[in-house]
Amino acid sequence: MADNIKEFFDRFVEDFSSFDGTLIASRYTAPYTAMSPVGDAWQCSSRPELVEYFQSLLDKHSGEGVVRCEYTDLDSMVIGNRCFFASVTWSMLDAEDKIVSTWRESYNLVNTDEGLKIFTSIDH
Repeated sequence: MADNIKEFFDRFVEDFSSFDGTLIASRYTAPYTAMSPVGDAWQCSSRPELVEYFQSLLDKHSGEGVVRCEYTDLDSMVIGNRCFFASVTWSMLDAEDKIVSTWRESYNLVNTDEGLKIFTSIDH
């Protein structure tokens, strides 16, 4: 399953480059909860809320000059039959490949009929 999780994040990086909130939202399942490093929580209860949430994040990154992202330090583990835990370090990069921002994020994923989907994440 580790290969599937790596492939999931590799495709996430490709999708990010589109800056399309609908495409990014397709990697998540509703309800979805996100937690910031300072404890702020966001919950998306429906697909339209997921699209709106991720489009706002993509627009924020784009406004900061981000043109692509990359991840490093992928760690993952199996939790039960269909669930997984994964952590990555994200870097947002500008057109000159300079880091605009970086953070560590952990995810709970579930294996659905449509493949892996994120149902919660924590930035740290």
